[in-house]
Amino acid sequence: MKLSDDVEKTLQVCRTGFETHSRFRKHLPRVVNDIVTSCHDEECFEHIDAELIPSRESVIEIVARLREILFPGYFNKEKLDRTNLGCQIGRSVDVVFETLSKQVAHSLRHECLRYDQPCIECVKMGHEEALGFMESIPKMRKVLATDVRAAYAGDPAAKSYDEIVFSYPGIFAITVYRIAHQLFEQRIPLIPRIMSECAHSITGIDIHPGARIGESFFIDHGTGVVIGETTVIGKNVRIYQGVTLGALSLPRDAGERLRGKRRHPTIEDEAIIYAGATILGEKAVIGARSVIGGNVWITESVPPDTKVILEAPRLIYK
Repeated sequence: MKLSDDVEKTLQVCRTGFETHSRFRKHLPRVVNDIVTSCHDEECFEHIDAELIPSRESVIEIVARLREILFPGYFNKEKLDRTNLGCQIGRSVDVVFETLSKQVAHSLRHECLRYDQPCIECVKMGHEEALGFMESIPKMRKVLATDVRAAYAGDPAAKSYDEIVFSYPGIFAITVYRIAHQLFEQRIPLIPRIMSECAHSITGIDIHPGARIGESFFIDHGTGVVIGETTVIGKNVRIYQGVTLGALSLPRDAGERLRGKRRHPTIEDEAIIYAGATILGEKAVIGARSVIGGNVWITESVPPDTKVILEAPRLIYK
């Protein structure tokens, strides 16, 4: 049966498309070979023949489960009451312990093998460190309660504690920080930073897990806040969006020369730092009860009970 001209043209287009597709695919083995060759280039980065690093998805699941434990009833999928409280908490604790043990063991084994460190019995250590973390949760809950109350006391727009726990990005970021900081203090590699960067990507608030932050800490609005690794913050401190507690300009070899050394500010008890303020360097100690106005730039110490503000700008209307 003779095909119509229209059908013949359609088939010709299909054949041409298939041949073109195949012609381009023939180049893929060469591309693969080039990529594999580049994996032997010492200037490039690869993670081949190394232990698995902790799973980001598992770490995020740990944070989600820990929120259920730290704030019971707020983030649980099932209704929580006094009758099933022990059962539900027990289930979450079991999941967190098992998952965290495994991920801690991964992170420890990764460091041992990749950097030729002495064996520390990673699986056993994973269980020990996970248990130590779980034992810190009651204390962590009490500190987070002070953070929630500080948010309510410092924000007239807050209608309830529930609203703060459910929805405030500052409280989410602080919660993840307190989790990550505990693991950081236990010297667990990789996992604390994965947690803090997860919170950073969600809230725009970047708190290094190594920072030391006292109770009753409140971040209002929060977007653009940066708190560096060696920052020390006292009790009842309040900061606003766009605040940077960072390091001074660093030389090219700063990574090796300054790693592990103090290079960030100290904020003493009951200080308030308004939006856009930048406070840099270890010499910058903001004294207790001081108020730092918006958009100021500080690299030296400020005495206690001091207010630092910019002169009012001269506006030009045309």
